Amino acid sequence: MDYTKKIVYQSNYWYNDGLRKAQIRDMSGAIVSLRRSLQFNRENIAARNLLGLVYYGIGEVPEALVEWIISKNLRRRDNIADHYINTVQASAKELETINLAIKKYNQCLAYCQQHGEDLAVIQLKQVVTSHPSFLKAHQLLALLYLHTGQYTRARQMIRQARKLDTGNEITLKYMHELTHQRGKKRRRTAKKKEDAVEYSLGNETIIQPKHSRIKEMASHLAVANIFIGAAIGAAIIWFLVAPAVNQSQNDRMNDQMREYSDQVKSLEAQVSAQTRTLDNYRASGEEVEADAALAQTTLESYENLMTAVSQYSSGEYGYSTMADTLLGIDRDALGESGKARYDELTEQIYPSACDTEFSTGTEALNVANYETAIDSFYKVVRMNAGYNNGQAIFNLARAYMGNGDNERAVRFFQRVVDDYPDSEYAQEAQTNIDTLQASADGEDTQANGQGNDDQTDAQGQDSGDQNSGDQNSASQNSEDQNAQGQNSEDQGSQE
Repeated sequence: MDYTKKIVYQSNYWYNDGLRKAQIRDMSGAIVSLRRSLQFNRENIAARNLLGLVYYGIGEVPEALVEWIISKNLRRRDNIADHYINTVQASAKELETINLAIKKYNQCLAYCQQHGEDLAVIQLKQVVTSHPSFLKAHQLLALLYLHTGQYTRARQMIRQARKLDTGNEITLKYMHELTHQRGKKRRRTAKKKEDAVEYSLGNETIIQPKHSRIKEMASHLAVANIFIGAAIGAAIIWFLVAPAVNQSQNDRMNDQMREYSDQVKSLEAQVSAQTRTLDNYRASGEEVEADAALAQTTLESYENLMTAVSQYSSGEYGYSTMADTLLGIDRDALGESGKARYDELTEQIYPSACDTEFSTGTEALNVANYETAIDSFYKVVRMNAGYNNGQAIFNLARAYMGNGDNERAVRFFQRVVDDYPDSEYAQEAQTNIDTLQASADGEDTQANGQGNDDQTDAQGQDSGDQNSGDQNSASQNSEDQNAQGQNSEDQGSQE
C-alpha cells in the first residue's frame, strides 16, 4: 500500500470516528476527529461538510459557513454544501437573530469582567431564548448561576448544555463543581439542624435554637446594651456621619463616572473588534472569489489549448478556426510547458490565419460590410499587430470610421502614426485624424452657436419690453404735465 492510500485510509478512519461521535451528540469529540481527518486529507469533502454540521449543531454558525464555503470551492458540483449554505442564507431574519445573539454574548463577557453578573444573566437569558443551540451561552449562564449560588438553575443550564454536547470538557467540569458545591451546602444545612431543637405542636413543626449560658447572660444585659448603643449611635451621628455623608456622595458620583467611562471604552473596543472581524471576513471572501476566477481562467485556457492541439493534429480544421481557439487562451494563466506548446502552435497557425482573415476583412471593407471587416481586422491585429507594416491596424481604423465609431477610429489611426511613422499609411492616417477631429470640433461649435443665438434672441426681447415700458412712462409724464397746465388755467379764470 503506497503512502497516498494510507493517508486516504487514515482520513476516512477519523471521518467515521467523527460520524459515530456526532450521532451520539459528542460534538467536542467529533470536532477533534474530523479535524484530524482533514489534517490527513484536506479535500475530504464529506468530513468538511460534517464538521460544518457539527459547528452548526452547537450554535457556531460562522465557523460552519467557513467550512461549507471551503468545501464548495474544492468541489463546485454535486456538493451538499450548496444546500447547507442556501438554507442558512435563505432566512435573513434568522441570521440577524444569530448575529445579535453573538453580540450580546460578547457583551456579557465584558459585563463579567466588570463584575456586572446581574446584567450578564439578564442578557444571557435572552441569548439562550433566541438562539437555543448556542452552547457557549448555556455554559456561561451556568457558570454565573454557580458563582451566585443559584444551584438549581445552574443544574438546568448544565443539563441543556449536555444535551447539545455530551462530551464537552467544560460542561463536565461545571457538573463536577456543582456536585461539590451542593455537597457542601448539605453539610452546612445538617450542622444548622444540630444547633436547633425541633418539636411538634399539633400539625405544626416548631424549630428553636438550643439554649446556652452565653445567651442567658445576653438576655440580662439587653437593656444596658440598648442604652449604651443609643449613646454611641448619637455620638457617631454627631461627629462622623454628618461630615461623611457629603464625602460619600461625592465618592459615589466619581465611582459612577469612572464605571460609565470604563463601560464606554469597553463598548468601543467591542465595536472595533467586530469591525475588524467583519473586514477580515470580507477580505477572505474577496480573496476566495479572486482565486476562483483565476482557477476558472486557467481551466478555460488549458481546455482551449487542448482543443487547439486536437484540431491541429486532426488536420480537419482551417487556420481561422484554430486561430479563434488560440485567441481564447490567456497565456499568462498557463504553466511553462503550456506556454511552450502555445508558442509552437501560434508560430504554425497565426501566419496563415492572418492572411485569411486579412483577405476576408479587405473584401468586407470594399463592399462596406464594416461589422465583418472590424471582426476580421481585429483578429489580425491581436495575432500580429505589425502585419504588413501596420496595414491591418490602418484598415481596422477605416472600418471603425465607416461604421461611425470615430473615437476608436482616431485611436487606431493614432497608433499607426505612433508605431509605424515610416510606413506608407502614416500620412493618410494623420490626415484622417485631422479630418475627424475637425468634424468633431465643428459639431461642438455649431452647438455652442445655437445656444448663443437663443440667448441673443432672449436678450433682444427683454430690451424691446424695456423700451416699450420707457415710452409708456414718457407718455404718462406728458399727460400729467398737460393736466397741471389745465389746472393753472382754471385757477386764472376763477381769479
